[in-house]
Amino acid sequence: MGRQAEEEALKSPAPPTGATMQCFSFIKTMMTLFNFLIFLCGVALLAVGIWVSVDGSSFLKIFGPLSSSAMQFVNVGYFLIAAGAVLFALGFLGCYGAQTENKCALMMFFLILLIIFIAEVAAAVVALVYTTMAEHFLTLLVVPTIKKDYGSQKDFTQVWNTTMEGLKCCGFNNYTDFEGSPYFMKNHTFPPYCCLDDGNGTATEPCTKEKADDNIVQGCFSQLLYDIRTNAVTVGAVAAGIGGLELAAMIVSMYLYCNLK
Repeated sequence: MGRQAEEEALKSPAPPTGATMQCFSFIKTMMTLFNFLIFLCGVALLAVGIWVSVDGSSFLKIFGPLSSSAMQFVNVGYFLIAAGAVLFALGFLGCYGAQTENKCALMMFFLILLIIFIAEVAAAVVALVYTTMAEHFLTLLVVPTIKKDYGSQKDFTQVWNTTMEGLKCCGFNNYTDFEGSPYFMKNHTFPPYCCLDDGNGTATEPCTKEKADDNIVQGCFSQLLYDIRTNAVTVGAVAAGIGGLELAAMIVSMYLYCNLK
């Protein structure tokens, strides 16, 4: 009997040491706090997204050019709601899984984060390799909307005016994007941002086709790409930081998952 008890003791895993338990508790606490912050960020994004969807004009008045540079390409309200919902779910799963030591919640947290990480890497590769294709796709999407709504839809017109003023650009490609638009049909001129005066400021006189041809103001998509490339180091650092946080979160969630009974 004594020999059998010794063999069973040797086969059974050794109990965790105090240092191991302290490390586990520390990582569990940090995982809970980190995901609680993510949860709060998700709630904030959801609130802002609903605000933008319900009252986009007041959002533009407060944030101005900071918010308008991308609003003509995507519906920012729905985008923020979607991003907020994902962060809300991630924060809840990570916080709940770590605090209650629920392996199912931790695994779901890991899988969702892995899918997001893979999607981000794929999007970055597509953006770098297929920039021309993306420009062509956006042209097919944005330019017809400009011709249809600029000058008739108040919020849409305000977004473009704020963007063109802030980025010193004209239309998506150039001034021809506004041909046939309600604004052009009513005024028979192009937006003043498509013409520059002698001091390289917005023209005060009507912007006719001849003046727009002479000035050649760059399109907003090209200007936005130029600004991104100019700040490539900052953009890359932010992207690398986000990717590093996601990898760290996946590693920690797997560590907790594997060390739970």
